[in-house]
Amino acid sequence: MKFSGFDWDRGNWPKCGKHGVSREEIEEIFEHVPAVMADPHPGESRMRAIGQTRSGRYVFLVFMLRKAHDGTLIRPISARYMHRKEIAYYEASSSQEDAVPPE
Repeated sequence: MKFSGFDWDRGNWPKCGKHGVSREEIEEIFEHVPAVMADPHPGESRMRAIGQTRSGRYVFLVFMLRKAHDGTLIRPISARYMHRKEIAYYEASSSQEDAVPPE
């Protein structure tokens, strides 16, 4: 996935930060190749990403892609740390391209 940056403002940051995940951690998961899949939200085209921070914490992120004059921006919508069960599933299926965590 190619993108030129992140779209942060007063509308999305409070929702992302309320679970304790920092902006830096959210951006870090895209430094590697996160597992990305469609999010079944009605009415908006959203994506989900599962990735790891530099410190090894697993983050679950819901985001949208926004077009900008200089490329595509990732607009985070909601973020949280993954639960042990989700991490175990992610690690067990990390060799599969279409890994989807249990809900």
